Amino acid sequence: MMLAAAFEWESLFFVLFALVACVFAVAVVFTSNVVRMAFYLTLSLGSTAGLFFLAGAEFVGAMQLMIYVGGTLVLLIFGVMLTAQARFVSMKTAGGEWVLAVILGSGLLLLLVQAAMSVGDWRTAHPYPRLARAAGQLGDAAESLREIARQANEATADDRGLNAGRVARMSRQQA
Repeated sequence: MMLAAAFEWESLFFVLFALVACVFAVAVVFTSNVVRMAFYLTLSLGSTAGLFFLAGAEFVGAMQLMIYVGGTLVLLIFGVMLTAQARFVSMKTAGGEWVLAVILGSGLLLLLVQAAMSVGDWRTAHPYPRLARAAGQLGDAAESLREIARQANEATADDRGLNAGRVARMSRQQA
């Protein structure tokens, strides 16, 4: 039970959805059958919607499912299946097109990595965000306890002052 509590399920699902999205995106690129391409793209976009849900962007995830998966790809699949002709169902890519695609894809990847690394907070992020969050909460709790202790000391000092005044009055009255 302790192991299940310590295990980060969000990280597991993130890796799972990310791997499924990447694997099926690569499958879209490398398959030559248009119907399979559409199916693989459906799975890839569905996994991307799962990533949005994990990130807390439920609206964006729902729109991803409804617009892309539910609308566009279903229309593409039915359009291809209903109007399929032999020359359009299977597509062959020439070698020069592969080279051009690799060059353009690599350039875009380098641009995206450079843009991501230019964000300072991403480079200096805490390696254990839950630990950092817990430490911050612990510090807040300690500060609250210090404030409570300070107020209790002030109240005790006030009580001592009142008690000293009462003792002085009682001693005057007895004298």
